[in-house]
Amino acid sequence: MLGKLKRNAFISLGLGFILIWLSEATETQVNYTAKPRVVLPPNYVKEIRPPSKKGSPVIVDFSIFVVDINSINVEDMDFRVDMFIHQCWHEPRLEIPDDIFEEGDDYVTLLPEVFENFWQPDPYFLNSKIAEIATLTHKFTSVTLYKNKTVRYAARMHAIIACQMEFQLYPMDIQVCPIHIESFSSNNQKVKLRWSDSGVTLNPELKLLQYNLGQPLQLEESDGYMPEKVGNFSRLTVFFRFERQIGHHLIQTFAPSSLVVMLSWFSFWLGLDAIPGRVTLLVTCMLTLVTMFTGADIPPVAYVKALDLWMAGCMLSVFAALAEFVVVKVLDVQYQYQVNRIPKVLPMRISNMEKGQCATVASWEGGAVRSRKATQTPTTPGQTSLQGNGGPPKPARRQSLLSVAWTDTDTGVEKIMWREIDKVSRAVFPILFFVFVLLYWPILLMKSS
Repeated sequence: MLGKLKRNAFISLGLGFILIWLSEATETQVNYTAKPRVVLPPNYVKEIRPPSKKGSPVIVDFSIFVVDINSINVEDMDFRVDMFIHQCWHEPRLEIPDDIFEEGDDYVTLLPEVFENFWQPDPYFLNSKIAEIATLTHKFTSVTLYKNKTVRYAARMHAIIACQMEFQLYPMDIQVCPIHIESFSSNNQKVKLRWSDSGVTLNPELKLLQYNLGQPLQLEESDGYMPEKVGNFSRLTVFFRFERQIGHHLIQTFAPSSLVVMLSWFSFWLGLDAIPGRVTLLVTCMLTLVTMFTGADIPPVAYVKALDLWMAGCMLSVFAALAEFVVVKVLDVQYQYQVNRIPKVLPMRISNMEKGQCATVASWEGGAVRSRKATQTPTTPGQTSLQGNGGPPKPARRQSLLSVAWTDTDTGVEKIMWREIDKVSRAVFPILFFVFVLLYWPILLMKSS
């Protein structure tokens, strides 16, 4: 009898533990599955969009808060954006009891597990290379439900956006980079995206390294036909205007290259007795410009940029100074040859004339050598008469096209060609360079504006 009572007690105790465990498990399951049912009716289907007036799409308000823009890559032609995105739409199918709101609040924040049971729009960044929701221990998303049955979805995202950049005016180029947001699966007859009142706002502390961000941002709403999806889809577009700052290039490129060009003009004040110094100065200027041109941070594009024209003008100016030195040196060689040749040839010809060995009379007049040949007189055949100053003069020989030296008729001072070229170059080269500068900058500023 006692054993039977003990056995019944053990059975009762075991059944009690089982009932307690089942009740806890049931309560846990009810609490977990009951959360979505607080706001979702039994016949709710999340694959079906919210009902609207016949023929009208569901309106989804979209807004963006830009936290940061960085990594503007000119080689890959893209930029990275860190931002908060917000979407709002009306969901009339929800059943919202008042007891889920805290006192004084007209909204409640839902768990991500609950939001997974809602109908959701499916916008995506059309021209993005990468678009991800930021995560740490979980995805940075939130869902807010209002008493008027408005659902607000927010997420922290980062995206790498492709941008077709043009560098003809580099380094004063302006890049206009759009971000296209479009519904992926629902066409414009089912879902329409529109910018909210806040639209796109920028972080007031946002600063870019080499660019100024033009404001206000341009926003557009349009419908784009997608042949891949065969239909028209609602599209939002925001245009970012990146204006490159010229200060860095003024300090690193324009100012040094201008100083190098001016340094090359000093060679015109160096005479030909300082040939090593003059050659070293010009060659050093040329190599400096080449190094600046190849080492500059220039986008590797196939067409000509504004900076290329500037560097070409500077290099052409230095190269012209180097070519001027070569011309001057050649003229000096010719001048020295004539100066050293005339005193030796003239006495020899006069001596031969006096001995009757040469039928040429040479005279020295004003530093130039002139000659008259002997002529035959028609009255005495075979008799040769040498006509001197009393005979009819022969026409003077035409002057050479390139005179290396001449005498100024006003002052009587001998002028040498290569020295005159150096004097003219001292004024011509700076004037031509300043004309180039006066044409370059106004045209560049006018096109960039």
